[in-house]
Amino acid sequence: MNKPKRYLITAALPYANGLKHIGHLAGAYLPADTYSRYLKAQKRDVVFVCGSDEHGTAIPIQATKEGTTAQAIIDKYHPIIAQNFKDLGIEFDIYHRTSAPIHHETAQEFFKVLNDHGDLEIKESEQYFDEAANSFLADRYIKGTCPNCAFESAYGDQCERCGKTLSPDELINPVSTLSGNKPIKKATQHWYLPLDRHEAFLSNWILKDHANDWRNTVVGQCKSWIDGGLQARAVTRDLDWGIRVPVKGAEGKVLYVWFDAPIGYISATKQWALDNGKDWKPYWQDKETKLVHFIGKDNIVFHCIIFPVMLKLHGDILPDNVPANEFMNLEGDKMSTSRNWKLEMQDYINDFINQPNGGPQMADALRYYLTQIAPETKDSEFTWKGYQDAVNSELVNIFGNFINRALVLMHKLCNGKVPPLHPEILDDLDKATIGQISNSKEKIEALLEQYKFRDALFEVIDLARTGNQYMQKKEPWIAAKQVDENGKILADAQKLIDNTLHICLQITANLAVLVNPFLPFTAKKICHLLKVVEKMLDWENAGKLKLLSVGYNLRAPELLFRKIEDAEVSYQIEKLNKALEASKENSEAEKPAPAFVPVKPEIVFDDFAKIDLRVGTILSAEKVEKADKLLKLQVLLGFETRTIVSGIALHFKPEEIVGKQVTVVVNLAPRKMRGIESNGMILMAEDANGKLHFINPEDAIGEGATVN
Repeated sequence: MNKPKRYLITAALPYANGLKHIGHLAGAYLPADTYSRYLKAQKRDVVFVCGSDEHGTAIPIQATKEGTTAQAIIDKYHPIIAQNFKDLGIEFDIYHRTSAPIHHETAQEFFKVLNDHGDLEIKESEQYFDEAANSFLADRYIKGTCPNCAFESAYGDQCERCGKTLSPDELINPVSTLSGNKPIKKATQHWYLPLDRHEAFLSNWILKDHANDWRNTVVGQCKSWIDGGLQARAVTRDLDWGIRVPVKGAEGKVLYVWFDAPIGYISATKQWALDNGKDWKPYWQDKETKLVHFIGKDNIVFHCIIFPVMLKLHGDILPDNVPANEFMNLEGDKMSTSRNWKLEMQDYINDFINQPNGGPQMADALRYYLTQIAPETKDSEFTWKGYQDAVNSELVNIFGNFINRALVLMHKLCNGKVPPLHPEILDDLDKATIGQISNSKEKIEALLEQYKFRDALFEVIDLARTGNQYMQKKEPWIAAKQVDENGKILADAQKLIDNTLHICLQITANLAVLVNPFLPFTAKKICHLLKVVEKMLDWENAGKLKLLSVGYNLRAPELLFRKIEDAEVSYQIEKLNKALEASKENSEAEKPAPAFVPVKPEIVFDDFAKIDLRVGTILSAEKVEKADKLLKLQVLLGFETRTIVSGIALHFKPEEIVGKQVTVVVNLAPRKMRGIESNGMILMAEDANGKLHFINPEDAIGEGATVN
């Protein structure tokens, strides 16, 4: 099959409403970066675009939380997210933003083309409206109970617990997040993309043309949507924040974020082209371009159903593949920003990269583990113990150890120079190991072309494992003991040493080329140790045995990776649990008081009839010693005066309540409180703020009167 003329790679635009966690990194950005680096190493024409998604309700919601403006939020988080990606080796050709004028122009032009061609419909519908806020409610401004899992804080577009895509109408007991009130339905007019017109196209394109080369989860989810019958989907919203709808009669409306955001790939390409003196059009309009979207599974419907329809109608190319990843969990639970159960990229950078024992190799340590456990076919799980084992057992003990041993032995046994290869004495093990170098390249290349990054990385480490096993079997340090009377290594022994270390050093150079798409900082560090220019990392050099010249001086060995200590793992787990507890405390503190206390279990009339309620008058009141909440009361009941201890001292001063008439339960069994026998109970009412109020007769009444 002929290779495409050019490649356009996209990674889902992250919301610029806060810091992003490693689940985001593993889902879209790391695999996209790996694929892009691989293609660029092959010298293919590649543009890798991404950028911040700066519209939609997530932005103003965060602005409200932080007490600032939507513009301030995107200006705050856009550069932080961009720098986080850079620190972790994600190398976009452009990291753009949807607030840029070129994006507004591009999105508006896109809308007008579809609207002018009659590809959109105008419909009036009833949507949720908050009367108190005088505002139509976008999906994210509505919360309610999920009909799928009964989670009580599901949003109007998706349940964060079970991941189900929702519509506001599906929520049980919906409320507005703006006022806390139950919204009403109110008529409004919007533009819709009639997806139902395109079911036949989507069915043929996805379920036939791509049934075998797309991931099963992607095809399966698309089939479910298509089989269920596609509905027209609104492309405009009644909001203040977003791109204005560029037609008459659309005042106060903006483009819906799901329509606006994917167009960001196009506007980013336009900006890249302007910055580099290129033409953007071939990347979106030439069928010889291969378009690949890297996303998480929650974005499948947008990139496989909706955006392709938009592209087709606009006259652009369609994606060749959408290798969506499943979700990555954290220490046995789903990552959640709201519950503080997450590992943010910034936290990892602070704790591992920006430390004296850190550096860019620690970025590669994270890249390695996330690729090793990539959720390519099912949800996976990040654990700190798993991270430690992956780094210590594989990066340190296999990959790093092999390269370090090869350099150490070369300096010790070959005067610090690349030794020659003596073909005449190559044995079967030597030949098999040499053959493994080219075989590894072919396997890795085939897997990368199929977006199987986890398996491809395994093959890279397996080559290092082969190198370790080869060195262990050849034992050049044993051969070095064969010396003459002057202590010089015998010629035959030196040839065995030369061959062993020559092959090991060529494996080292190949490992740099092969690992470069995955661990770019490590690849560059190996080039530094080998004293070669980074051009050696071109993919055409993989699988070759002559990457290092005989007699070439190499630098002294340096450790590529450090071990992760138990104390670091314990600290991270403790930090995670503390953040979760803090989140729970904050959540409880922020939870509004219920309007009503839940009703107690049902009783029958006979139960109630047993209670004897009488009217009494407080004759005296005094504080109980060493009891902040208790007052000792003398209550006149007409037929007698009783001592009653009541827990109302925090609400009333003793002198304030003398003479008050109260309702008393007079047939309650006596109870000792702070050594005082209490013979009855005063009835009180508690309001929503926890304030107590007396339940007393409206008019004065004789003591001892019954209350029925």
